[in-house]
Amino acid sequence: MKDANDMSAADAPMNPATPARTGPNEEDRAPMTFTVRVFIYLVGVHFIAAFLFFLFYVAGGK
Repeated sequence: MKDANDMSAADAPMNPATPARTGPNEEDRAPMTFTVRVFIYLVGVHFIAAFLFFLFYVAGGK
């Protein structure tokens, strides 16, 4: 028989220690230096690819 003072883990009130996450956190984002470096690499690779395309375009025009 269950008494009013008997409580199990299922009967305990739900109070989470941390609030629910609602969006991206600072920990989820890459550092700014990493983001800038990736951007520079992408621009550099596209520049090199465009230069090579230009070289083949000029060499093939003869």
